[in-house]
Amino acid sequence: MTQSPPLPVIGLVSCVREVGIHPFHIVGEKYVFVIARACQAMPLLIPALGSEIDIDDLLRRLDGVFFPGSPSMVAPHHYGGTPSRPGTHHDPQRDETTLPLIRRAIERGVPLLAICRGFQELNVALGGTLHEFVQDVPGMMDHREDKSQPREAQYAPAHGLELVPDGRLAELAGGAAADVNSLHTQGIDRLGKRLVVEARAPDGLIEAARVADAANFALGLQWHPEYQWHSAYGGAKAKDPFSVAIFRAFADAARARAAARRVTFTDEVA
Repeated sequence: MTQSPPLPVIGLVSCVREVGIHPFHIVGEKYVFVIARACQAMPLLIPALGSEIDIDDLLRRLDGVFFPGSPSMVAPHHYGGTPSRPGTHHDPQRDETTLPLIRRAIERGVPLLAICRGFQELNVALGGTLHEFVQDVPGMMDHREDKSQPREAQYAPAHGLELVPDGRLAELAGGAAADVNSLHTQGIDRLGKRLVVEARAPDGLIEAARVADAANFALGLQWHPEYQWHSAYGGAKAKDPFSVAIFRAFADAARARAAARRVTFTDEVA
C-alpha cells in the first residue's frame, strides 16, 4: 500500500497575552484551522521567544511560515515612529520574534504568508513605516471594525480592492473584482524595500504587497482571508474563491518545499 507523503509543516507565530494573572503564548483558532484545513498542512505554533530561538534551526524544520493577525500593534520604535498613545497594546516578545524571522525566512526561500499585523511586520522588517492610526490620517477611511457588532458583521466585506493589473493577486482573483473585510488600526505608510504593491483600498492605502525578488511565495495582506475561507467563521455563506486561491497558492509552495526537503534528507541518509 502506497503511503501518502507527510503533511507539510507550517509555523504559526504566537502572541503573548495575559489570561488572568499568567502570560500565555497563543494563536487564534481561525489561523490554526486555515492552515490545517485550507492548506492541508500541520500547524506548528512558534513561541514568541525572541533571540532565544535559533532561527536557522527552526526554518530547517518548516515548509512555510504564517504571520497571523493580532490585537496588538507593532511598537513604533521599530520603524522610527513617535511613541504610542497611553494604553496602546503592544507585544514586544512577538516583535522580537517576527522581525528577524521574516528577514531570515525570505533569505532562505521559505514560503511566507503574512496577514494584518503580520503584513505590517513584513513591511517593518524590510525597512518600511506604518501609520499607527490610519483613521487619523487626512483622506484615509476608518479601517476599524465595529466591535459592538456580532462577529459575522465585523468580518463582512467592508470595501473593494484595486488589484494591480498583471499582479500575483490579480492572477489569483481570476481577473474579478474583490471585496474584503477591514479590521485594523495600523496600516502601511512607506513601503519597505523589496516590496511591490499588489492591491490598494479605495482611499489608496496599501492592502497587499509581495516581496519582488523572493525565491519563493512571500505575500502580505492587510485583510483577513482566513475568515472568508472557512464557513465555521464566515457564517453560512460559501467559501470565498479568492481566499481559497490565496491559501492554495501558499499551500502549493509549502508542499513543494516539503518535497524538496524529503529529497535532500534521502540523499543525505544514502
